[in-house]
Amino acid sequence: MKKTIEEHAARFDDHATQYDESQNSAEYTACVDNVCRHAQADDAVILDLGTGTGAIALSLAESAAQVIGRDISEGMMDRASEKATQQGIENVSFAHGSFREPNYDGPVDIVVSNFAMHHLSDEEKREAIATIASFDPERFVLGDVMLFDEPDSAAEFFDPEVDDPATVGMLADALTDSGFSLTVVESISPQVGVLVAERSVGSD
Repeated sequence: MKKTIEEHAARFDDHATQYDESQNSAEYTACVDNVCRHAQADDAVILDLGTGTGAIALSLAESAAQVIGRDISEGMMDRASEKATQQGIENVSFAHGSFREPNYDGPVDIVVSNFAMHHLSDEEKREAIATIASFDPERFVLGDVMLFDEPDSAAEFFDPEVDDPATVGMLADALTDSGFSLTVVESISPQVGVLVAERSVGSD
């Protein structure tokens, strides 16, 4: 049985202070770097869903006009806010929000998410992508656990107790159904990748 959103939040609250130190694999680092590279844009308003401790949000803040971080874990966001203060970054804000209820209704140029959406079921991922599309962003950049090959629950990035990664094909279909055009597919490993999707001309 998959964990509830409250159970996921509590788990990340417990790991917030050690989270950054635990995310030191080559695959995770490459994913962060590639998401930031594809999402960077001068003076953009960026919405970071599943912001965690702010790795993506704080990296993008230098060139962005504003970065809005949303997460279900108060502990993770507290750590992100501490890092922003330590680094003197003032154009980033963090608040509670989820993929399907982001708790934000302002303008968005780019939506990003890194290592977070894979906790949702496939149907929940479709709902999340539809919510992201409703902001009418120019671009959505997703870095995550995703399946390029046959699933292998023994692999480092896939724990069936807490993870529910989708196939790249399923994600591509969900993006297309929500009016996105998939422009970049980067495989970092058989179970980690980055997708870049842009809004199709004429999308609602």
